[in-house]
Amino acid sequence: MNLNETYWASRYREDETGWDLNRISPPLKEFIDQLEDKTIKILIPGAGNAYEAEYLFSKGFEQVHVLDIAREPLENLKLRVPSFPEENLHNVDFFKFHDTFDLILEQTFFCALPIEKRNLYAKKMTSLLKNNGKLVGLFFNMEFKKKGPPFGGNKEEYLTYFGTEFNIEILENCTNSIPPRQGNELFFIFKKN
Repeated sequence: MNLNETYWASRYREDETGWDLNRISPPLKEFIDQLEDKTIKILIPGAGNAYEAEYLFSKGFEQVHVLDIAREPLENLKLRVPSFPEENLHNVDFFKFHDTFDLILEQTFFCALPIEKRNLYAKKMTSLLKNNGKLVGLFFNMEFKKKGPPFGGNKEEYLTYFGTEFNIEILENCTNSIPPRQGNELFFIFKKN
């Protein structure tokens, strides 16, 4: 399976987006609600329909950047939020993207990548984060019966990718997941070393 732009674009066109909550993820909303500095530069990679970006923008965060390999979800965000800055919408392969950010939010992007790209993901995150920047989000804490995406995993595995590049501030069971994911998600805050 080639998880490229064509694959993901077709998932949006055919409305095969089972990961899409049609709203911001409750754990990320709770985290965002605690952010005070609205000048920070934020990236949401593999953002899909980017409800997190919409929420951040509505709260006055203006340096929110959204990245997706498929154009369709970026267009969906622009339809919902016409004033969202066009220059902050990046239709590009995550691994070919270059910039630096204070905060990167992870929401269902990591689990969409083939497992063999997880080390590359961790390394790419370090290059995209400024010194003391943070990677914050959710990982699945389960294995899936069918072949992915999504691809599952567990805390011990994730530590092998992120334990040397980041200070693991939090990596624990998520207490406010949506009901279908309750008990199957880990919330994390990783700070770049």
